[in-house]
Amino acid sequence: MQPDVTDLENLPPEEKERLRQTGLETDVSLRGGSYFQQDQNIVHATSGTKGVEILGIAEALEKYDWMKDYYWNAVPRDKDRITEYVAKQEKPKGVVVIARKGVKTTIPLQACLYLSEENIQHVHNIFIAEEGAEMHMISGCASASYRYTGSHLGVSEFYIHDDAHITSTMIHNWGEKISVFPRSAAIVQKNGLFISNYVCMQPVKKVEMYPTAKLIGEHATARFSSIVMAHPNSYLDIGSRAILTGKGTSAELITRAITRGGTVISRGHIAGEKEGTKGHIECKGLILKDGFIHAIPEIEGRVVGTSLSHEAAVGKIARDEIDYLVSRGLDEEVATATIIRGFLDVKIQGLPESLQTQIDAAIDVADKGF
Repeated sequence: MQPDVTDLENLPPEEKERLRQTGLETDVSLRGGSYFQQDQNIVHATSGTKGVEILGIAEALEKYDWMKDYYWNAVPRDKDRITEYVAKQEKPKGVVVIARKGVKTTIPLQACLYLSEENIQHVHNIFIAEEGAEMHMISGCASASYRYTGSHLGVSEFYIHDDAHITSTMIHNWGEKISVFPRSAAIVQKNGLFISNYVCMQPVKKVEMYPTAKLIGEHATARFSSIVMAHPNSYLDIGSRAILTGKGTSAELITRAITRGGTVISRGHIAGEKEGTKGHIECKGLILKDGFIHAIPEIEGRVVGTSLSHEAAVGKIARDEIDYLVSRGLDEEVATATIIRGFLDVKIQGLPESLQTQIDAAIDVADKGF
């Protein structure tokens, strides 16, 4: 039975807990703004931060003529079958968040997409940080505990203007039979910063995503960090890409992947197209038991004066590390969990403490599965 979510505080305890694991704060007073969509129903879209607007995409397109300049600009509508499906919907659903010029959010904003009754949930989100603005988003995506099959199709476009900053932390908590197809891209202007964090520690049938940052302004920066665990029968085809087209732009792509029996395809691509550009890809994979990890790092230098590097490593927990911790008084199970937690401990430069706490909490929830 579909729960009543007109008031998030009235969610059944088990559903509230699933959403809490994605970083959702049901007490919206603890967030600078909040958007909640259940299936194709926008439950609420509110902002408590002066200079920040949060509204449904259909409302935004009707309210502002200039929104058409952002709509399907970073992500082309004909990119693939997923974008084509979302683009043909007569009534688009999703959130638009606008941080006006110079506004800096001190309390994170949140967006939650919740799949409960429908077989397919489709959304188109747009995030805009105007000149000098700073926005911190927690995007939690989950399916209901009773939802065994379904698909989520999500398009997200990020626009970071001169001297602006967007941090996007996405945490997934889907079901074992749910397929997820995010399509995301960011356009970063002069001195802009885009930080994208992705965490998926719970079982899911399939995730297919390859977000792209186009750094077109001088000295723009992008950082992608992904922390994932592939459970048995899970298939995670993930990655990130940065196109360095502005002079002095830089990017860092970091992945920590663990398999407990599932498949992880970890892709990374950086293209240096202007002099003075820098980029680095780092992928580390850990195989706990039967599973598969395939790391595919690509660096593409097109001019003199670009500096690009990559490193990738896949392996298992070293026996001597476990033996050392056991000799220090830990039992083998605790020693193994301690090593895994250290492997997943990615402290992200420039990330607000509140967002790092949410990432750590998502890992904590999976701790019992180590």
